[in-house]
Amino acid sequence: MYATNWNSMGTLGAMALKQMDRSRQARGQMLERAGYGPRPTPSTILHAEPGLNLRRFGPQLAEGPPVLLVPAPIKRAYIWDLAPEVSVVQRWLERGYRVYLAEWVPLDDSDEKHDFGLADYADRLLGACRQAIAADADEAHARPVIAGHSLGGILAAIHSCLYPEQLRATILLESPLHFEPGSCCFNRLVRAAPDARDIAATFGHVPGVFLNTMSAMAEPQAFQWERWTDRWLSLGDPQALATHMQVERWTHDEFALPGRLFIDLVESLYRRDELMQGQLDIGGRRVGPAGLRTPLLSVIDPRSKLIPPAAVLPFHEAAASPRKQVLHYEGDVGVNLQHVGVLVGRTAHARIWPAVFDWLDTW
Repeated sequence: MYATNWNSMGTLGAMALKQMDRSRQARGQMLERAGYGPRPTPSTILHAEPGLNLRRFGPQLAEGPPVLLVPAPIKRAYIWDLAPEVSVVQRWLERGYRVYLAEWVPLDDSDEKHDFGLADYADRLLGACRQAIAADADEAHARPVIAGHSLGGILAAIHSCLYPEQLRATILLESPLHFEPGSCCFNRLVRAAPDARDIAATFGHVPGVFLNTMSAMAEPQAFQWERWTDRWLSLGDPQALATHMQVERWTHDEFALPGRLFIDLVESLYRRDELMQGQLDIGGRRVGPAGLRTPLLSVIDPRSKLIPPAAVLPFHEAAASPRKQVLHYEGDVGVNLQHVGVLVGRTAHARIWPAVFDWLDTW
């Protein structure tokens, strides 16, 4: 059914979706004008190239170990730094870390050179971040902790598999790494859909609204019902409601996914589970959990149908890491989308992040 509908949509349908993308961004700007925009920590851009700004937070001469935060390459990175009271950036700064964030920048979809794939994001661009951090640090603090959320966690995990000696530790926050039918809510949709190459050929860069629509079809509870319920539960709590609306503004601040990256994610990961099988090809190297030899901390939400434990724990258990720990995040009111609660939830900031730092401090 999906293939038939897709073939009938054609170029006009693709143009309509891109217009819907612009409309969603306009609604997000209206929410920002209403006072629900981010309140970010001051930062400077340490390194920039097509597709990437590496941001550094905090005073320029600060000492301490570095951490590289890796967002998902689909929406803006400020979900890590939404407001001071729910800013992951602030929590790392308070613990004395030098904080860097890989801010993914929209690419020009008219330039074929900018059709970046998984190897560009997980290897080349994160490698550029790591090298810039090393040049910005003293020798004792050259190896950063790398922490990724959701699809950003996939990028962080791949980079850790490629360069375990160059990283101090790996932290994966609700990051899908195993894609067998029982562990992936997108599996039925992916199996019924045409080859991702056909979709990318129509769009060039795949609009965020298309990805949102597919996500809502695959898991309506997470992307629709839970969000409505969270708004209702937040009405009696001004702080929770403010965070909910700030996340609502963020959900409208997406950008298109490069066609090649879309193909790599859908075909290599979601359809063939190559990362878990140790068969993912990144620049001619085979990548899998046996290559992840840094200390590893995984945060899961046991209730999640979007990223259930079965999508995370098999990879975590198969990783060659000498030190491993799993933390359970139980959710929050006021986070809008529970999947980002580990970044913006009050319970996450009160319990999960202190536990993360305690884990790092034990070795």
